[in-house]
Amino acid sequence: MNDNTDRQAARYENRLLLILFLAFGFVFFDRQALAFLAPYIDADIGLTNAQLGTLSGVLALTWAVAGMVAGRLSDRIGRRKPILIVAVVLFSLFSSVSGLMAGFAGLLAARALMGASEGAVLPMAQSLMAEASRENRRGLNMGLVQGSSAGLLGGILAPIVVVWLAESYGWRTAFYVTIIPGLLIAAWIAKSVKERPPVRRQETAGEPAPPKTPLSEVIKLRNVVLCMLIACCYLTWFIILITFTPSYLTQVKGFEPGAMSGVMTCLGVAWVLWGFLTPGISDRIGRKPALIGFSCLAVLCPFALVFVDNPVLLGALMVLTYTGLGCFTLFMATIPAETVPRGALATALGLIMGVGELAGGFLAPVIAGWASDQWGLSTAMFIAAGGAVLVVALSFGLRETAPAVLRRRSLGVQATVEA
Repeated sequence: MNDNTDRQAARYENRLLLILFLAFGFVFFDRQALAFLAPYIDADIGLTNAQLGTLSGVLALTWAVAGMVAGRLSDRIGRRKPILIVAVVLFSLFSSVSGLMAGFAGLLAARALMGASEGAVLPMAQSLMAEASRENRRGLNMGLVQGSSAGLLGGILAPIVVVWLAESYGWRTAFYVTIIPGLLIAAWIAKSVKERPPVRRQETAGEPAPPKTPLSEVIKLRNVVLCMLIACCYLTWFIILITFTPSYLTQVKGFEPGAMSGVMTCLGVAWVLWGFLTPGISDRIGRKPALIGFSCLAVLCPFALVFVDNPVLLGALMVLTYTGLGCFTLFMATIPAETVPRGALATALGLIMGVGELAGGFLAPVIAGWASDQWGLSTAMFIAAGGAVLVVALSFGLRETAPAVLRRRSLGVQATVEA
């Protein structure tokens, strides 16, 4: 019976991983679509770099607010699933609405509504995944949900599918089709996701609900504060890159749409690979050294875009240096999940994501867009590199949370004492 219980828990863990992988993947498919469609939208209705940055920024603004509100609400009512279903349905609808808009103001409103619905997805998904995961797979599972899913669907499929749809049927059609997968995933969540995962042998059935943790206590935790600051800097790196790279490659580098799509697909390949390799490696070597090492590589990515002109070489360098997306899982999900009490998990995840989106997701692309209009699009790339440099510096202040590493340290101390 005990073995059967563990098998049921393992099956549910894997099924939940697949569902949440697809759910968050399509969030980023929709979020990435604007950047890939920017050259087509610009040709139709005209967009300045500042307006493109603002479209990206307003989504990040409403995403941030929604994430913080949804995370806190979820911990207060003790429910994740209903919030997740509503969020998935709404972001699918609002993404399609973008195709109906005839100007900048309409696109701005549609992107704001889309961000307000998408912002709730990650805190709910990672809270559910953290609670259902075995300890030795927590980092890997959370990396697949947040990193590899977004890379596969938003980084690899999106540039191929979206650019093809825009070339064949127009940019508006590319937005319209996004409603279908979202509604199917919402139905799957409603049918298969449980509010609490099955209990394993080593766990206690009927465990009481975790006590509510005040927000004031959450923001006193050193790792939480540092993760919020890291989120601000890493979102600066990421949002600037995904917002301006397609336009940079076509306008500054002179790449044809096919070459641009190929380089962006290489970013997606790196996103998928590092999305699970980085947190998986951190399960063994520790969260802190993994975050420091892979962030050092991420610093090089914007410089490669500026100084490398050969599309093939540039694509290869993107695969090697676009490592930051694997780090996102660490500071935005795994480290906080291993730091805060379970009753404050969604609150912490929503807070870190929200603060990061406000600074790095909202302000950074607006500032970078304005700066690019003044001094050229290369300016945005240098701002992105600066964000990654700050991440490296901040990461040295984190306290290690990886269970395997902490156990090894404890055994080492015990052996020293006994000797």
